[in-house]
Amino acid sequence: MPALGSYAVDGRDGRVGRVVGHEGACVQLRPPGGGRSWNCPPYLLRVAPPSAVLAARVRELNWQSRMP
Repeated sequence: MPALGSYAVDGRDGRVGRVVGHEGACVQLRPPGGGRSWNCPPYLLRVAPPSAVLAARVRELNWQSRMP
């Protein structure tokens, strides 16, 4: 199981998400910058490559900078 707060890639469609929880047999991922989380079976997760993690962090920082 990936650690909470880490980034992972959903092997079904290639989406990158931050691990926000574990519910039953699934891992919950949230898109960078917020949004609706989704469930992914852990056997379909891949470690996010450094370039994807960097892009996700930039997206999150941009999203946060728009908040009042």
